[in-house]
Amino acid sequence: MKPYVILIGSASGIGKSTVASELAKSLNIKHLIESDFIREVVRGIIGDDYAPALHSSSYTAYKTLRNQNRYESEEELISAGFVEHSSFVLPAVEKVIERAVKDHDDIIIEGVHLIPGMIDLNKFKDKASVHFFVLSADENSHKNRFVKRATEIGRGGKQLDYFMENRIIHNYLMSQAQKNDIKVIQSDNIDGTVKKILSDINESCECLKLKNTVDELYDVADIVIRKYNGTIKNVSYPIKGFREPLVRKINVSEVEEYEKFLNNLNNYDERKKNLENLYHLSEYRQTTICAINKETLEDIKNELDKKGFLYKE
Repeated sequence: MKPYVILIGSASGIGKSTVASELAKSLNIKHLIESDFIREVVRGIIGDDYAPALHSSSYTAYKTLRNQNRYESEEELISAGFVEHSSFVLPAVEKVIERAVKDHDDIIIEGVHLIPGMIDLNKFKDKASVHFFVLSADENSHKNRFVKRATEIGRGGKQLDYFMENRIIHNYLMSQAQKNDIKVIQSDNIDGTVKKILSDINESCECLKLKNTVDELYDVADIVIRKYNGTIKNVSYPIKGFREPLVRKINVSEVEEYEKFLNNLNNYDERKKNLENLYHLSEYRQTTICAINKETLEDIKNELDKKGFLYKE
């Protein structure tokens, strides 16, 4: 089997360290490295005269940038400083991955420096099972965790003054994850977050034929996503008289994301009516469901069956 290379990025205070630790236990991976440790090694090699951004914090690196007036907003300036800071760390991160792959060792790397689009993971995909996740949280949850973490590590004064900068970094990581098709995991709680990651890694998936109505979409999501931390992927609509089905590519593992879709349906009558017409044209919907393991997938199927949502020929 190929070794695991798992990257978990997020802004400070989201919970990536705890999630990474629990994930390492679940997968029995002994090599768990923080990008902060890698940064300290790089700092010992590259002096602050040459790389002042590297020797600043990720959220204060913007203060070292020259010609700050060229940035159109504070968000753009802080993001640019963060990128400059991380750019010195990421080549060393890639070297660590190279060594792990060469030795056929599983590895988890977690840290704020893991910016989607700035790490060349393609060169490892033939020799390793590569997975990249970015953790997210709403602003209130992030702030509460940020305060708690800063207090626990004895930085309650100085670090708490920089929540706004860390929130901008969070939003920048979200935008880069979306641009580079990197999986974003809503980190509501540790157990649920780890299960979502394991579900994506293990890929215990099956294409099911569902016959629920549009109004029953919430019940389907309640079973698959909320109760079992599963994922709903690509949906196809076989339509009579057409050789090829209509396919919609989705990848939803967050309740909030699914609820947003349903709210949009309910707020726009025409959109909901069009989907109902599509349901009427297709006798069932082929939907790929993924879960943390085969046992959980069977539990999902059983509950969907009890609700009468499984199509049986």
